[in-house]
Amino acid sequence: MVLVLMGVSGSGKTTIGKVLAAMLDWTFVEGDDFHPAANIEKMAAGVALDDDDRWPWLGALRERIGAACDSGESAVLACSALKQEYRDELERGCPGDLRFVYLTASEELIRRRLEEREGHFMDPALIHSQFEALEPPADAVRVDVAPAPEEVAANIRRQLGL
Repeated sequence: MVLVLMGVSGSGKTTIGKVLAAMLDWTFVEGDDFHPAANIEKMAAGVALDDDDRWPWLGALRERIGAACDSGESAVLACSALKQEYRDELERGCPGDLRFVYLTASEELIRRRLEEREGHFMDPALIHSQFEALEPPADAVRVDVAPAPEEVAANIRRQLGL
């Protein structure tokens, strides 16, 4: 099984994903590691990505998901997956064994987290564009990320029965 922790930048995908993967003894996969350098440069410069920027990245993630499913590897993937068409693309990598977990929070909380975060390429000024692009999933497990990461990860496990 592959769990995709999705949501806007700053929602805790990486932090919660690492905690959850450790709890489950699964592989953690950082979706940002699959971005081409041009995407990272754009975001660091305060320029929002468009669909043309995202498709190669999503294709690489779909392939990684497929490799996990083909080998029987259980993994937690941190990936924004803001739009339904992006989630559909990811699901093609592992139909039936892919679950989405939507990490939710207010724009105010996310902005505050991004402003406090150091060493990340995402410009906090872009957060509003992420909320505008977000198409909340109808079929994902929804989890509020205001509590501590360990509590959020435990909540995800409970909701998924893991």
